Amino acid sequence: MELDDGLFRRESVRLLAALTRIFGVEHIALAEDVAQETLTAAFEAWRWSGVPDHYSALLMASAKNRVIGVFRRERTARNFGPELTRLIESEQSFEPAVAELFLPEALRDDELRMMFSCCQPRLKEDVQIALVLKNLCGLNVEEIAGAFLTSPAAIEKRLTRGRTAIADSKRFFELTAADFDARLSTVHRALYLLFNEGYHSAGADSVVRVDLCREALRLVQLLDEHGPAATPMTKALAALMCLNAARLPGRIDEGGNLKAILYQDRSRWDRALIAEGLELLAASASGDELTAYHVEAAIAGVHASAESADQTAWGEIVSLYDALLKLRPSPVVALNRAMAIAQHDGPQRGLDAIRAIRDVDQLSLYPFYPAALGDLELRLGRLAAAAVHFKAALELARNDSERRFLEARVAACSPKLAT
Repeated sequence: MELDDGLFRRESVRLLAALTRIFGVEHIALAEDVAQETLTAAFEAWRWSGVPDHYSALLMASAKNRVIGVFRRERTARNFGPELTRLIESEQSFEPAVAELFLPEALRDDELRMMFSCCQPRLKEDVQIALVLKNLCGLNVEEIAGAFLTSPAAIEKRLTRGRTAIADSKRFFELTAADFDARLSTVHRALYLLFNEGYHSAGADSVVRVDLCREALRLVQLLDEHGPAATPMTKALAALMCLNAARLPGRIDEGGNLKAILYQDRSRWDRALIAEGLELLAASASGDELTAYHVEAAIAGVHASAESADQTAWGEIVSLYDALLKLRPSPVVALNRAMAIAQHDGPQRGLDAIRAIRDVDQLSLYPFYPAALGDLELRLGRLAAAAVHFKAALELARNDSERRFLEARVAACSPKLAT
């Protein structure tokens, strides 16, 4: 078993779900802290000794003991009823619970239960999604802020509101079929944001987080394996993730440099994932509802099916972006549409489309907004204007990969290189 961020993330979710179920939802904050402490200590030890067999059960036992230790130190065990008292007094009484919790089917049920339980309908959707990204997906506050294009302080407020609502919940893990159906779209949105954070990370360490993409794909596949969740929308989201994940090997070159899709080596794209994504996209057409995930997956399918940028059906992509803007209007979608227009109708038309974007102020911290302006000015031969935009984008760069990419674009505006 490889010791990596993916393993840490998965086990964190499993510990949190199990601890919350055992000790009560009112102690979810304590469960979060204990899960992180347990994993940090274990990973530090395993870095030298290797990951042991039955590591999940060992982590659970360690986490349980930590929680009980907190209760003892704070002298609050008497407030948790006879069941917890028996648990403290008899280690043997806990062992069957450990074995049951870590059966494969029980694990899947715990993860699904935690995922949907975080989506409390009385909370705003952005608060629900923040809770899922934090508790289920393991993103930190800065990463969640990047996904929402907002500040860490705003995310902290959302998480505080969410934790308070969860602590007051009378039936956190008791989900009916009606609850499941009502919350599925929020879970979809959270997993979509998780994948996007991996695909184009706002984090300081890397522009691509493959572990996050894999985790999002794993969780959406988990949904698709669970009958009630295997809807056309779930299949469309899974298709989108497969088709975009297939391009991950081409997004970063051997030197760790970011490559735009126009210049990627398509021989590095994962053909098996492309085939799986196209199959899922076809299966998603079985319903009578067209969602944003269907349209985005269709766009990704057009890219994945083209042998080169020049052979891409850009007119079809523009039409799909038109449909996407009606379903899920956003300045990011409008920016991507403008770049597709530039490929189909020329850079000047693309610039006109960018300047017509509404709510463009939402892109004020997004480095690829000024970078797009710079790219189109460069194509038009207006080097000075292009350089200004690329330098503005460079000021907003969030990691070394983005900085190197934008520094190269600034250098491309040199008259010597342009001739």
